[in-house]
Order: sequence, then structure tokens, then C-alpha cells
Amino acid sequence: MNTVLISGASIAGLSLAYWLRRHGFEPTLVERSPALRSGGQAIDIRGTARDAVERMGIMDAVKAHHTGTHGIAWLDEQGKRVAAMGGDDFGDSGGIVAEIEILRGDLVRILHEAAGTDLEILYDTVITEIAESAEGVKVTFDNTPPRSFDLVVGADGLRSGVRALTFGQDKEFVRDLGYYTSYFPARTELDLDGWEVMYNLPAGNGVDGRVAVLYPLGNTGEVRALLGFVSPELAYDRRDLRAQKELLADVFAGAGWEIPALLDQLRRTDDLYFARVGEVQVDHWYRGRTVLLGDSAFGGSLGMGTSMALVGAYVLAGELAAAKGDHHVAFPRYDSEMREYVTMNMKRPPGGAGGFAPRTRRGIRMRNRFMRLLPHLPGSGKMLGGMQKAANSITLKPYAPRSHE
Repeated sequence: MNTVLISGASIAGLSLAYWLRRHGFEPTLVERSPALRSGGQAIDIRGTARDAVERMGIMDAVKAHHTGTHGIAWLDEQGKRVAAMGGDDFGDSGGIVAEIEILRGDLVRILHEAAGTDLEILYDTVITEIAESAEGVKVTFDNTPPRSFDLVVGADGLRSGVRALTFGQDKEFVRDLGYYTSYFPARTELDLDGWEVMYNLPAGNGVDGRVAVLYPLGNTGEVRALLGFVSPELAYDRRDLRAQKELLADVFAGAGWEIPALLDQLRRTDDLYFARVGEVQVDHWYRGRTVLLGDSAFGGSLGMGTSMALVGAYVLAGELAAAKGDHHVAFPRYDSEMREYVTMNMKRPPGGAGGFAPRTRRGIRMRNRFMRLLPHLPGSGKMLGGMQKAANSITLKPYAPRSHE
């Protein structure tokens, strides 16, 4: 039985653990947080990833936790809706909002239950050293005794520690996209009626364009809030939650609409995700006995991160099973099987950060006008990056259960 250490107990890592156990491997996960992360934003499941979810037998559970969001609307300076796009305007997987949307924390919990609550997870722990030999990989941790495994998987996000230890530092593999995003839970008195809403602000308070987005969770008044802004990299302590909150409060100081109420709630929550947005570019996703999965390998897509993680976990485990655990065979096959699919889904619509958060009021009005017209324009699906086609651009192989010879 091959032992596999997976760094990162989120969507990619838990999905891989599920499939590895199905194929007769013995996975162990290591997670820097003291428990499974329950927070996070609303995420989409698109295209072929739905097939992966069906094969896991968790589609009913996923649909039962649908956020209830069925489209996105853009607001003007007074908070009035001026453009809207339904979740099915460009197919079930081709729009900004997909037909199936779920909170990241809910999907993590569902995947954990599917993988088995007896799954070994080393919480509050990070990998500090990876030493490979002909027999396997010796892994050193910060507060757990060293252990040896046959294989190591880096499923630990855009700023992957495994990638840094095995492949090199972030500057070699992460392309900066020029903006910050943050997510946190909040409440609103607005009647969103199942619509995600986007409100933009021009440059101000020392940064460029700014944006606030609310994702409704049913008709409860509960939302997930996104605050984002375009800016060169700023100096702050990335481990200091208070510093992150103060930075956001400074950037959005004096703003109107719902933002003062959101900032007030931000001050009182400990559930905040704040990060610089980047795009991972790695020529090969494996090196020796170590392989990358999810955002550590192909992070930075627009709306496809979760789906690529689900598909990638299925393919990686399947290729390992087909190769009877031989990483020399399985890792290149995984890379080859996934590469075109990932390449198609890493394409971003034109406009970049400036389209997400225009710098001027005129730019905001022009962007909103374009989004109002977009559903009616010829070739509009391609203007969104061809997401419907890209999301369905891979067919899952029917990997047979691994033999236990």
C-alpha cells in the first residue's frame, strides 16, 4: 500500500484523499490551521467537475447547500441595478455565476465526510523539509516528529509551501495580477432576492479601483462580502489579522452604499481571508516523488479553481492507480491529461483587474454599460473567456479500482 502525504486539507487535498482511499492508497493530510477551515467565499462547480462530484456520490449534498444565488447584478453610484447576468445566460458553466454555487466551507465539510472522518489529518502543522531518497520521502514538520512517505502532494494553495521547498520560491512561479481580494461573513438589510451584487468605487485613499460584492445566502440576510482593490503591493504583516482589517478600513474609508456597515462588521469578525491575487505558472507539476495539485499547480483562474481541483484530484489518483503506484509513470500522465484542460481554463477575459475594478467613474459607467449589453452581443461567450467550452474540455477516464496484488 503506497503512503501519500497531502499538504492542504481543503478542496483539492480532501478530494484527492477520497479517490486515493478508493484506489487502495493510504493518504495522510497535513493542515496549517488548527481545524478544517469553515469560512470562505461562494465557489462554483462547473463542467466536467460535476461529473467528478457525481462519481463521488456527493452531488445531492452539494445541491442541498446551494447558496441560492442565480445571477450577478452591477450597481450604479446610487446602488441601483443597471446591468444583470443570469447564471444560465451562457450555459450552466459559462457565466460569471455558475448554476451550482456553494460556500467553500460547506464543500470542504462534505468532502471530509465523503473521504471518511477517520482520515488522518495532522492539524496546526506545516512541512519544514522534504528529503527524497530512492526508498521514499522523509518529511520534517514544525511540531510533529518526522515521518517517511512514498509520495508527497502539494495541495496547499497559491503560496504553496511544498512548491517552495521542492520547486523554488514564489517569484519564479507566481505572476502578480495587480490586486487584492478579501472575503468575510456579514449581514445586510438589502433585499437581494438571490442576486449577487457588485458596487464599484473609483481610485481613492491611495489605491486604484475598488469594489464591493455581496453574495446572498438564501433569503436570510446573511451574505459573504468581498472587498477588493487594485494597487501595487502594500507593506503589512500578512499574519496580523488586525493589520489586514485596518488596511481594508483605510482603503474604503468614506465610501457610501453598504460599505460603512460592512466595515463595522469586518471589525468584529475573525473570519477574514485577505490575499494578493496571483496566477501560478509551472512548466511541470511534478519533481521526483513530489507532485502539485489545485492552486499550487494552476491557481489564479477566474471561476475555475474549484472545478480544476476536483477534476485534478480524480485524474491524479486514477493515474496513480493505473500505474500501480509508480510515480515515474503516473505523474507525467497526470500532467499530460490535465495540461490542455488547465490551459484553456486559465485564459482570462479581456480587461484584467481594470475590468473588475475600473479606476475612474467614467470607466465604471462604461464597464456597467458593456455588461448590460454583453448577453445580447454576438460571440459574447468568447468575451467571457469561453468558459462553457473550457469547463467541459476534458472527459474523465473510467479508472478501474486498483488491484491489491
